[in-house]
Formats: sequence, C-alpha cells, structure tokens
Amino acid sequence: MEENKLNTEDTGNETPTQDDTTSTVENAELEATKVELEATKAELEAARAALKDKDDKYLRMAAEYDNFRRRSREEKEATYGSALADTVKEILPIIDNLERASSYEDGEKVRAGLVMLNTTVSQALGKLGVEAFGEVGEAFDPNLHNAVLHEEDDSDREGIITEVFQRGYRKGNRIIRFAMVKTVN
Repeated sequence: MEENKLNTEDTGNETPTQDDTTSTVENAELEATKVELEATKAELEAARAALKDKDDKYLRMAAEYDNFRRRSREEKEATYGSALADTVKEILPIIDNLERASSYEDGEKVRAGLVMLNTTVSQALGKLGVEAFGEVGEAFDPNLHNAVLHEEDDSDREGIITEVFQRGYRKGNRIIRFAMVKTVN
C-alpha cells in the first residue's frame, strides 16, 4: 500500500474519493438551482412588469371611459339647451304678435292680427322642421289621422277627410300629434 501511495504522489494524480465526487455533484446541482432560481426571479419580475403595465392600461381605459361619459352628458345637456333656446327664439315673434293683437280694440284689426299670427306660427314651425298635415279632401291614413267622427255618404268619396278638428304635426317621420278628423264611410 505504501507503494501505491508513492506512485500517486509521484504522478501528482490523485483519484477522487467518494466524498469529493459527491460534493462536486452537489456543487453542480447547487449551481443549477441557483441559475434556475435567477431565471425564475427574472420571469417573476417580467410578470410583475407586465401586470403593472396591464393595470396602468386598465386605469387609463377606465379614466377615458369616465371622461367619455362626462363629455357625452355635457354635450347632451348643451344640445338640449341649444334646441330649447332655438325653439323659444322661434316662438318669441308669436308672443310679440299676441301682445300687439291684444292691444287692438277694433275687430278688423284683431282679425288681421290673428291672421298675421297664424302666418308667423306656420313660419316658426317650418323653421323648426315641423310640418302640419290633415287637410279636408285628403285620404284618411290611420297612421296619421285619428277619426273621431264618421259620415255616411253614398258617393265615391269613401275614406276621404271631410272636416278637420285639429291639425296634425310631424317632424320628419316622427308624429308629434295626430290629426283629429271626420271621415266619409
């Protein structure tokens, strides 16, 4: 045995013992675990950064939506206010004509004032895009007219309006008020 010791000492090559091999394997596993831990830490940091980015985007989107709702509400209120002001602006000449007509004592002047007032009302409604309908002689349409009386007649005038109690009004396709009429059956 001494000879083996001498031989190994001479060559400088020592054979690793079982303990040396185990510690080398453990060191390699420890290094691999450290590398894996560092990779996992990097992935965790990347996931945290992505989550922070998503949170930031979500908060920005929520803020933008709130701003959109606020702006929409303000625009709606402004639009309503503008429409109301425009409507009142068109009605003011009617009020002025009513005041003038009420100051007259002469019947002819009152009648002329009422005719002028009726013209002003028609013009104001026209500017607002409101159209009157329901005239004597028109064909009865249940989508536009409300027949409150029927007249029996043997002529060929069936379904024709013979009298208008209230004119109807519409803006575009929207009916504001149906016309109340008398028709022939």
